[in-house]
Amino acid sequence: MRTYKFILSGGGTGGHIYPAIAIANELKSRFPDADILFVGAKDKMEMQKVPQAGYRIKGLWIAGLQRRLTFNNALFPVKLVSSLLHSRHIIKQFKPDVVIGTGGFASGPLLQMANSARIPTVIQEQNSYPGITNKLLSKKANTICVAYKNLERFFPKEKIVVTGNPVRQDLIDVESKRAEGLAHYNLDPNKKTILVLGGSLGARRVNQLIEKELDFFASQNVQLLWQCGKLYFDEYRKYNNKNVQVMAFIERMDLVYASADIVISRAGASSVSELCIVGKPVVFIPSPNVAEDHQAKNAKSVADSKGAILIRESELDSTFETIFSDLISNEKQQHELSQNIKKLALPNATKAIVEEIIKLIK
Repeated sequence: MRTYKFILSGGGTGGHIYPAIAIANELKSRFPDADILFVGAKDKMEMQKVPQAGYRIKGLWIAGLQRRLTFNNALFPVKLVSSLLHSRHIIKQFKPDVVIGTGGFASGPLLQMANSARIPTVIQEQNSYPGITNKLLSKKANTICVAYKNLERFFPKEKIVVTGNPVRQDLIDVESKRAEGLAHYNLDPNKKTILVLGGSLGARRVNQLIEKELDFFASQNVQLLWQCGKLYFDEYRKYNNKNVQVMAFIERMDLVYASADIVISRAGASSVSELCIVGKPVVFIPSPNVAEDHQAKNAKSVADSKGAILIRESELDSTFETIFSDLISNEKQQHELSQNIKKLALPNATKAIVEEIIKLIK
């Protein structure tokens, strides 16, 4: 049996890296002898995370365009040409059977060069509103695996396969771990637990909201698991007490989800996919500082299905307390949100994506 070769490219954020690693792990389980190479952006988090997961990675000198005039923007054309040439060299040397892109700076040049070399390519689009890179790459890609329906206005219809986003398999049945989660975090089982997720780095506006509303949460008789992110931990750790646990990051996402009764979260693609699997009532506060405003679009697609509550940052001060107090006192609404978001879950996404990759192996 021949040894198959795969290149995966995705990075810049955990939302791009984790799906790529999940796909690589599934490919490895199907083809134990497969040769797998990652390509990322130099100095980005994938250069650490991918080797930690047990895979080789090569780095490209590439970065995105900034929204304002900077020295890095002036260097962008040079970086792009360098990355295209380096990508062509990597592809010639490695000779992959399929190249898979999960988003991030490096996936653009790499997939472009793979398309030019007539090597099959797969795009894994995580958001409900694709960025410009994937829109351009889609013209020559063989297959586009998406997490949301109705993306025909962005991509060629005949190439789209709705697979969902890869999620951690330990999230599939978190309810069975509830007692373990409550014990792990030393929580009071007679109080509602609110989980606040701002991402691994943190979300300034979400943290400011939680800080401002600590007295309000106390009046609601709830306990908080507050992931403020590593950038903000030193600023907010002073609020740790028996009803407020402040964390820089979370090691056991399965247990923290199992413990939660209501989740307050950003709306990155991976977080949305995980929350659909977990099926807890969610209040989304999307970041307005992302390309194409895709977090708001991700959250809206769930809210439109009555699977979550969406509050924009600009509305927080005027609406948060009213919306939250209504939700915490309304068990029926909590149950309906939970049931509706679960209907959007696609728990077998990784396997479905790998099935599409296998179809392209020559």
